[in-house]
Amino acid sequence: MRQERNNIFAGIDWILIFLYVVLVGFGWLNIYAASITDEDTELLSFSTKYGKQLIFICLTIPLIIIILFFNSKFYEKFASIFYLISLISLAGLFVFGKKINGATSWYNFGVIGLQPSEFVKAFTALAVAKLLSDRQYNLKLIKNQVKAFIIIFTPALLITLQPDAGSALIYLAFFFVLNREGLTLNYILFGLLVIVLFISTIFFGIKVILTSVFLLITIAVAYITYRGGKRFLRFNWHKIIIVYIVSGLFIVGTGYIYDSVFKQHHRDRFEILLGIKQDNKGIGYNSYQSELTISSGSWTGKGFLKGDLTQGDFVPEQHTDYIFSTVGEEWGFLGTSTVIILFMFMLYRIIYLAETHTNKFGRIYGYGLASILFFHVIVNVGMVIGLLPTVGIPLPFFSYGGSSLWGFTILLFIFIRLDAHKNYEW
Repeated sequence: MRQERNNIFAGIDWILIFLYVVLVGFGWLNIYAASITDEDTELLSFSTKYGKQLIFICLTIPLIIIILFFNSKFYEKFASIFYLISLISLAGLFVFGKKINGATSWYNFGVIGLQPSEFVKAFTALAVAKLLSDRQYNLKLIKNQVKAFIIIFTPALLITLQPDAGSALIYLAFFFVLNREGLTLNYILFGLLVIVLFISTIFFGIKVILTSVFLLITIAVAYITYRGGKRFLRFNWHKIIIVYIVSGLFIVGTGYIYDSVFKQHHRDRFEILLGIKQDNKGIGYNSYQSELTISSGSWTGKGFLKGDLTQGDFVPEQHTDYIFSTVGEEWGFLGTSTVIILFMFMLYRIIYLAETHTNKFGRIYGYGLASILFFHVIVNVGMVIGLLPTVGIPLPFFSYGGSSLWGFTILLFIFIRLDAHKNYEW
C-alpha cells in the first residue's frame, strides 16, 4: 500500500485521462484550422495562435505532475487558503490588471497573460467542498446556506466588477452541487422562474406581463381558497400581498434595468436572440456567421482545412469562444455530435466516480467539477448555435488560451487525484 501511495499514477482513472487527451488534441486541431493563414508555413511556428496553444498544452504536463504529486488530504487541508489566495488575485486586478476588450481581467507578465477567473473556479469548488463536508454543517439551516452563498458569490461579484458577466454566470452552476447536498429544489425553480419573468418582460413589455402575472396569481389564490375554504385566505392574506408586491417590483425593476442600466449592445443581443430585431451586419454578426458556418458543414463536414468560411476568417474570434463553429464546418454534424458525446461521457464518468467516494469532500468536489463543465459546454454551444446570447464563455479544453486550458486542467486533475486516493486512509 505504501508503495502505491508513493506512485503518483497509482489509482488514477485512465478513462478520464483518455477523454482529456482526446478533447485537448481535437481542440488543438480545430484551433490550427481556425488560425492558420497562407503565410504560415511551419507547423511549429510559435508566433501563431496554434503554436502558442501547443506550448500551453505542453506546459500542462508539468502542471499535471505537480497536481498528482500531492495527496488528497493536501487539497482538503489547504482548500480555504487556496480560496483566499484566489480572491486576492481577483481583487489585485483592480490595481495591477490589464484592460483587454473593455474588461480588467488579466495580469500581464511580459509575453504571458494570465486570467485569474479561470483558476478561481477550481479553488471555489475546493472551498465549497470543504464547507459542505464538515460534519457539523447542515445545509437546511438558513445561516449555513448564507455561508455557502457568500463563498460562491464573492468571486462572482469580483468578476462582475471587472466587468466580465459571462465568467461570473458560471458560479450559478454551484446550485446543482448544493441541491445534491440537500438544498431544496425551490431555489433552482425560483431561479428558473426569475429567468422566465425576465425574458417575458423584455419580449412582451411591462404592462402585458404585469397584468398577466397578477391575473394568474389571483386565479391561483381563488382556486386554492375555493378548494381549501376561507381559512386559507384568512391566515395567508399577508403572504399573498407580499407575492403581489414582490412580483410587481421585480417586473417593473426588470424593465427599468433593461432600459436604463443595460448598455445598448446588451439590449441588442437580447433582442436579436428573442427575434425582436435582426442585425446580421452589426451586433449580431458573430452569431449569424457562426450559425452559417456550422450549418454549411452539413452531415459529414467539408474536411479538415477545407472549410472556406473558417479559412476565410468570417467568424471573428473563431479560435476562442466560437471554436465549435470550426468543428461544425469541417467535421459536420458527426463531428459536433462526437464532441458533445465525449463531454457527456466525461460528465457521466465524473459523477459516477464522485458517487463512489466514501469521503464527502471528494464527492462534493466532483459534483462541482461536473457542474462547471456542464454549464460551460451548454452556454458555449448554445451561444455558438444562436440559442443563447454571446457572453464570452470558452469551450473547455477546446478554446484557445493558456489560462482557460490550465484552469480546466487544474479543475479536472485535482478530482483525478482525489479519486485515486478515495480508498486510502491518509
